[in-house]
Amino acid sequence: QLQAYGGGSVQTGGSMRLSCAASGPTLNRYIMAWFRLIPGKERKFVAALWWSSDINYYADSVKGRFTISRDTSRNTVYLQMNSLRPEDTAVYYCAARGDIVFVKSAFGYAYWGQGTLVTVSS
Repeated sequence: QLQAYGGGSVQTGGSMRLSCAASGPTLNRYIMAWFRLIPGKERKFVAALWWSSDINYYADSVKGRFTISRDTSRNTVYLQMNSLRPEDTAVYYCAARGDIVFVKSAFGYAYWGQGTLVTVSS
């Protein structure tokens, strides 16, 4: 089970941190990821992290601005978002994939938290 926190409104150039707490079995063989959904568009990959190794991967659109990280003691994954832009406005979802083989497609992730809205105003 995934529970997402954070979100809200911020101005262009601002920062925000999203959190996603996971409960259930060990996450050692999981990939944790963040996706975002813009109304009228499909859910898009944002960032991913291999829980066991902390290796991460980002969509080109957020590289250098967003950072995905984890706290193993809290079973929580974070998405630190800096230099936010209006085009980052979306509903953000955390997701988990019970496989170490990475996929970008949302269909590859079986577990999802509830979405949290991030609004970036110009």
